[in-house]
Amino acid sequence: MNTYTAVPSGEQVVQELPWRWKVQGRIFLIGGLGFMFDAWDVTLNGILIPLLSSHWSLTPGEAGWIGTANLIGMALGAFVWGTIADTIGRKKAFTATLLIFSLFTVLGAFSPDFVWFCIFRFMAGVGLGGCIPVDYALVGEFTPRKQRGRVLTAMDGWWPIGAALCGFVSAGLVAVFADWRFTMLVMVLPALLVFWVRRSVPESPLFLIRKGRRDEAAKVIDGLVRATGATPRAYSLPDAQAVPRLSAGSAWQQLRAIWTFNWKITAASWALFFSILLVYYLSLTWMPRILIGAGFAEYKAFVTTASMAAVGLLGVVVAALLVERVGRKWILAITGPLSALTLVIVAFVVDIPSAAVFWLLVFGFVVQIAIPVLYTYVSELYPTELRGSGFGWASTFSRVGAGIGPLVFAHYFWPELGLATSFALAGGLVLIAVLWMAFFAPETKQRRLE
Repeated sequence: MNTYTAVPSGEQVVQELPWRWKVQGRIFLIGGLGFMFDAWDVTLNGILIPLLSSHWSLTPGEAGWIGTANLIGMALGAFVWGTIADTIGRKKAFTATLLIFSLFTVLGAFSPDFVWFCIFRFMAGVGLGGCIPVDYALVGEFTPRKQRGRVLTAMDGWWPIGAALCGFVSAGLVAVFADWRFTMLVMVLPALLVFWVRRSVPESPLFLIRKGRRDEAAKVIDGLVRATGATPRAYSLPDAQAVPRLSAGSAWQQLRAIWTFNWKITAASWALFFSILLVYYLSLTWMPRILIGAGFAEYKAFVTTASMAAVGLLGVVVAALLVERVGRKWILAITGPLSALTLVIVAFVVDIPSAAVFWLLVFGFVVQIAIPVLYTYVSELYPTELRGSGFGWASTFSRVGAGIGPLVFAHYFWPELGLATSFALAGGLVLIAVLWMAFFAPETKQRRLE
């Protein structure tokens, strides 16, 4: 046996380490907190729509821009930060996203008019849009291969926590202060604290290896081996590889690279992200307004939406238990279309409060089985040098759809076709996406990240 095959690579060593909560678990917790703020902010759009519609006398079409401005900013941030992470490193990108988000959230809370509010929400979205692709790339590259599916799936457990916190906290603040500004300012201080904690996270050794920073990579890998109590062993580090410089054109170079890598896989990633998250963002953005229109009190509409998000934590647990047993593709093929179907049922029974609440809870549970598996799956489809940008561009495409979709939904589909038909059309897109995945994308269960 030759030396090349006998000596494991540095990437293999990292991916075969034992799981330790004080090592990989700590990175999971820190990364997950940023993910929680992403969920909080997206859910806040649905809370702000009825509040600002009253404050600034907005039409439904104008109110749609509350979510659209924020989500389009997130779309821009997703691919910008994904490319930055693949260029300058996960750690630097990791620490900057929440700082930018916090700054523009404060400015948004003191907006003099609706136009400035939308501008500040867009900029806050640019900062926060980088959380998901950067966090997933970093956590995935520190996590041992055997636990990676469960850990990346469990990352999405932070989403229902953040979404539920947003709904419950906002309901309490509105009841006490009757001022929408407090719903924005309340999350800035914890976001800044998470930014400070993130500074202690080491750079991804897989990124350092690809960058050719061999001494730094070896130092991180050796530190991980010691911290996890693994048996030290010799490993190889490859020579420096060409890594794109950060420039105005680097994002487009990465876009071309992910399509050149495998256009069928990238098409599957984009289609799954776009369709499944469109269904979810439609519910988050407009459900409070839909429920209020159906006769729910404002406070009860916020609490019901928060409960829909909170029950999703059970869905994440189920996803984490099943993802390594069943595989990514089967779970997505079943839960993606099923989540859209339950939302159609909600539209039919929305005038019956008990039935509407029940089916919203079912929707929140099912969709949160699909979404964490989706994030895990797409993060595993690309090699290390394309992981941040591959995930980031898929996230960008979904955010564009999630930004424009609710606006079109409020302007045309809902008033012209009705609620149930509008949700059914979104479900049809999910069905097309999972069929494409079934034929053209591989299963990634237990696959090495090399």
